[in-house]
Amino acid sequence: MEILYLLIPLSVVLVFLIGAIFWWSVRSGQFDDMEGPGYRVLMDDDRSGPGLDKDDASGDNNKNESEVVRK
Repeated sequence: MEILYLLIPLSVVLVFLIGAIFWWSVRSGQFDDMEGPGYRVLMDDDRSGPGLDKDDASGDNNKNESEVVRK
């Protein structure tokens, strides 16, 4: 029973120490995503840009029958 007088304060100190180390690591950028921005560039879904018509930029992919080229 007397060991609890040592273990409880020791565990509280350990919890605060782990919390402080975790807080420091988050604030210093240890958990930053290094691969995500590269994937976002490759998977970009923007419809605006050079080479697109005004109709295409609005996102309307439906074409009239007169616009469809038939072979």
